[in-house]
Amino acid sequence: MSQTHIEPERGASYSTPRWVKVLGITALILIVLAGIFLLASGEHGPGRHMPSASVTQSSDAVGHTSPMQHGASQ
Repeated sequence: MSQTHIEPERGASYSTPRWVKVLGITALILIVLAGIFLLASGEHGPGRHMPSASVTQSSDAVGHTSPMQHGASQ
Protein backbone atom coordinates (compact mmCIF):
# COMPACT_ATOMS: atom_id res chain seq x y z
CA MET A 1 0.00 0.00 0.00
CA SER A 2 1.19 3.44 -0.82
CA GLN A 3 0.88 6.14 1.68
CA THR A 4 -0.56 9.43 0.54
CA HIS A 5 0.04 12.41 2.68
CA ILE A 6 -2.86 14.79 2.71
CA GLU A 7 -1.92 17.96 4.44
CA PRO A 8 -4.59 19.46 6.66
CA GLU A 9 -5.80 22.91 5.77
CA ARG A 10 -3.88 25.62 7.51
CA GLY A 11 -6.73 27.95 8.30
CA ALA A 12 -9.74 28.84 6.25
CA SER A 13 -9.18 31.06 3.27
CA TYR A 14 -11.77 33.80 3.12
CA SER A 15 -12.45 35.81 0.04
CA THR A 16 -13.87 39.33 0.06
CA PRO A 17 -17.35 39.38 -1.50
CA ARG A 18 -17.68 41.12 -4.86
CA TRP A 19 -20.16 43.72 -3.56
CA VAL A 20 -17.64 44.86 -0.93
CA LYS A 21 -14.94 45.29 -3.56
CA VAL A 22 -17.29 47.24 -5.87
CA LEU A 23 -18.47 49.47 -3.02
CA GLY A 24 -14.90 50.18 -1.93
CA ILE A 25 -13.74 51.03 -5.44
CA THR A 26 -16.77 53.28 -5.99
CA ALA A 27 -16.17 55.12 -2.71
CA LEU A 28 -12.50 55.59 -3.56
CA ILE A 29 -13.35 57.01 -6.99
CA LEU A 30 -15.88 59.45 -5.48
CA ILE A 31 -13.36 60.66 -2.89
CA VAL A 32 -10.70 61.22 -5.54
CA LEU A 33 -13.16 63.10 -7.78
CA ALA A 34 -14.28 65.32 -4.88
CA GLY A 35 -10.65 66.16 -4.15
CA ILE A 36 -9.98 67.01 -7.78
CA PHE A 37 -13.03 69.30 -7.93
CA LEU A 38 -12.02 71.11 -4.73
CA LEU A 39 -8.48 71.67 -5.94
CA ALA A 40 -9.51 72.64 -9.47
CA SER A 41 -12.20 75.15 -8.50
CA GLY A 42 -10.05 77.29 -6.22
CA GLU A 43 -13.19 78.98 -4.87
CA HIS A 44 -13.77 76.97 -1.74
CA GLY A 45 -13.77 78.18 1.83
CA PRO A 46 -15.80 80.51 4.02
CA GLY A 47 -15.08 83.59 1.88
CA ARG A 48 -17.04 82.03 -0.97
CA HIS A 49 -20.33 82.76 0.81
CA MET A 50 -19.53 86.37 1.65
CA PRO A 51 -20.25 89.28 -0.70
CA SER A 52 -17.16 90.62 -2.38
CA ALA A 53 -15.76 94.05 -1.53
CA SER A 54 -16.51 95.36 -5.01
CA VAL A 55 -20.24 94.80 -4.51
CA THR A 56 -20.39 96.80 -1.28
CA GLN A 57 -18.16 99.59 -2.62
CA SER A 58 -20.14 100.01 -5.81
CA SER A 59 -23.43 100.41 -3.92
CA ASP A 60 -21.85 103.06 -1.68
CA ALA A 61 -20.46 104.91 -4.68
CA VAL A 62 -23.94 105.23 -6.19
CA GLY A 63 -25.07 107.27 -3.20
CA HIS A 64 -27.44 104.90 -1.47
CA THR A 65 -27.97 105.58 2.18
CA SER A 66 -28.82 103.06 4.82
CA PRO A 67 -32.15 103.43 6.68
CA MET A 68 -30.26 104.59 9.77
CA GLN A 69 -28.57 107.41 7.85
CA HIS A 70 -31.80 108.33 6.11
CA GLY A 71 -33.69 108.53 9.42
CA ALA A 72 -30.93 110.58 11.05
CA SER A 73 -31.02 113.21 8.32
CA GLN A 74 -34.77 113.89 8.76
